[in-house]
Amino acid sequence: QVQLVESGGGLVQAGGSLRLSCTASGRTVSSYSMGWFRQAPGKEREFVAAINWSGRTTYITDSVKGRFTISRDNAKNTVYLQMNSLKPEDTAVYYCAVDLRVWGTPSRTFEAYEVWGQGTQVTVSS
Repeated sequence: QVQLVESGGGLVQAGGSLRLSCTASGRTVSSYSMGWFRQAPGKEREFVAAINWSGRTTYITDSVKGRFTISRDNAKNTVYLQMNSLKPEDTAVYYCAVDLRVWGTPSRTFEAYEVWGQGTQVTVSS
């Protein structure tokens, strides 16, 4: 059973940067797509970014394109979300998730992901 743990969240001023990490344990995730989602208070969980098993295919939602980058290090069983030029509207709990279809195409929908981390809070002050 795979487990995911996010880290790297915190409080940052607008314009600042954070790098989130999501490390898997229990089994290797090198054959699976990984995704990042976020949920702000009173809002639905929304897709942020996804990456396929090799790292060659990535999707970024339009609202963060050009500011956020997703990457992975399969040797470390870890996926990253580099967030630059942060805005107050980026404030949310950020979750990583794994899609357990082997060598699948990354999905933008949360229903595709079977295992989720506990989330890490990102707060951007104006």
